[in-house]
Amino acid sequence: MAFSQTNETKNVLHKADSRGKTENEWLVSEKTFSFGDYYDPERIQFGALRVLNDDTVEAGRGFGVHPHDNMEIISIPLEGSLEHEDSLGNKVTIKSGEIQVMSAGTGVMHSEFSKNEEGLVKFLQIWIYPNRRNVSPRYDQITLDKTKGKNRFQQILSPNTDDEGVWIYQDTWFYLGNFENNRETHYQIKKSGNGVYAFIIKGSAEIDGQKLEERDGFGVCDISGLNIKAISENTEILLMEVPMKMN
Repeated sequence: MAFSQTNETKNVLHKADSRGKTENEWLVSEKTFSFGDYYDPERIQFGALRVLNDDTVEAGRGFGVHPHDNMEIISIPLEGSLEHEDSLGNKVTIKSGEIQVMSAGTGVMHSEFSKNEEGLVKFLQIWIYPNRRNVSPRYDQITLDKTKGKNRFQQILSPNTDDEGVWIYQDTWFYLGNFENNRETHYQIKKSGNGVYAFIIKGSAEIDGQKLEERDGFGVCDISGLNIKAISENTEILLMEVPMKMN
């Protein structure tokens, strides 16, 4: 699936309490962008960023076997352990401090469950539109060295197979950082025309003068860089640089 958003796309602020929400006996899913039973025509995507779901799954429960195609799917566990099984033959566990990527390509079936003995799991599931359709499906996961993200942004995803972190079929870069109070940093755009969507995992920050609290999201486009300042201790930020236009 292709998308076409122009550089006229405005900066967007998504407060945590404005997200869509799905809640049942085993799942709480807070959705920054329209997904499933949550629909908002003003919140379909931010450039190539299509889905940002903040999920909590009860122990032993989860998402049964379901299909995907032509989408780059990234999972970042925040707490607990998540069991993944797919039609590529992978049966693995991912946990906090790791990142998983799946290029769905021509099609893949998979399931995700919270491990019984580990209690509930909290994780971010992110979908990115690819720049190549109908590739052979692939799976990868890595363990992050969290010391590299202390008071700076650690690259965890890129379009380059030999670069730091996992890779996907898109000119997209992800960074994670954990900052002390009042720590300032600058992020420089990797590719002209890209925008950046910042998600505050915990704590609070100011990004180009915009104050953001825990689980707030802020998308900025038509820029060359961002000034970022943590305004509470142990502020954890996920930055996602994505194309704003693709034909």
